[in-house]
Amino acid sequence: MAKVRISQVRSTIGRPERQKRTIKALGLGKIDKSVEVELTPQISGMINKVNHLVTVTEV
Repeated sequence: MAKVRISQVRSTIGRPERQKRTIKALGLGKIDKSVEVELTPQISGMINKVNHLVTVTEV
């Protein structure tokens, strides 16, 4: 599987609870925090749900 770096670039203030929980599940929570994860179908779906709050780069 490919690895990707996910970085949170926007705040979750005022966002629906579902999006806040998705950000937490990805291991994020603060602006400019980054995590490196393997790109599985589950992670890909989570990224699609909050793509307006994060940036994704291949590692």
